[in-house]
Amino acid sequence: MNDKLFIRLQHLIPQHGLSRAAGWLASSHNPLIKNTFIRWFVKRYQVDMSLAAEENPLAYNCFNDFFTRALKTGARPIDGATDSIVCPADGAISQLGKIIDGRIFQAKGQSYTTVELLGGDAELAAEFTDGTFATVYLSPRDYHRVHMPYGGKLRAMVSVPGELFSVNTVTAENVPRLFARNERAVAIFDTDIGPMAVVLVGAMIVAGIETVWDGQIAPFASRDIATSLYPYQNITLNKGDEMGRFKLGSTAIVLFAKDKILWDEKFRAGAPTKMGEHMGKKI
Repeated sequence: MNDKLFIRLQHLIPQHGLSRAAGWLASSHNPLIKNTFIRWFVKRYQVDMSLAAEENPLAYNCFNDFFTRALKTGARPIDGATDSIVCPADGAISQLGKIIDGRIFQAKGQSYTTVELLGGDAELAAEFTDGTFATVYLSPRDYHRVHMPYGGKLRAMVSVPGELFSVNTVTAENVPRLFARNERAVAIFDTDIGPMAVVLVGAMIVAGIETVWDGQIAPFASRDIATSLYPYQNITLNKGDEMGRFKLGSTAIVLFAKDKILWDEKFRAGAPTKMGEHMGKKI
């Protein structure tokens, strides 16, 4: 499809209605619906089930269970170096680098502000002034659980309703402020090297976003930005622990404060990622 027509359709189709319909189908336990959907998906995206804890794709109760499947123990070892930052998810680097003048690079000619990404909270965004970011795209065939890049204690979660554009190279290059427009959940952690944000960005036909502390949180019931605070609940996760998952795929964005980490030089736009592998280190 012509890129311009594809982008035009993104604006015209009922994004939320289509996504909620997909969510209904993905949660169906009807064998005909779920098995047909799973068989097509495995064939279409060449999904490797050999790493899954349950290798038989039709053994899952619904498509969502298949899509958010666990991996076998040891399938994704967590880098054990005490100074390492690890990849939060299987996928590929969309972009990574420095936050410059309060803006995060999206694609050629496109960027968005840290304030926008974090739900409009300028005080929170200021904690990441001149910091670093990494955007990891999870393709349909990937493992769709997101893990901690570094250990920390959950301070807050910001639920940001928004649009549901598809997330891919074409939309990243043509939809202004894509990741700051789509529905997303912003988790803020306090670590021994300062604040860390892990942002789970929704997309078209993403049936839901879950966190390990609150279960399913998106689609959001309200169209207002909401902040939940967790300072006294002692929700602490170690490096490599699961923190959330996507019901159908999208993107995870990680932010660190200024002069706290260095990304490994092998990671650049397009580089593949495996959850748990060394991605950077503390300065």
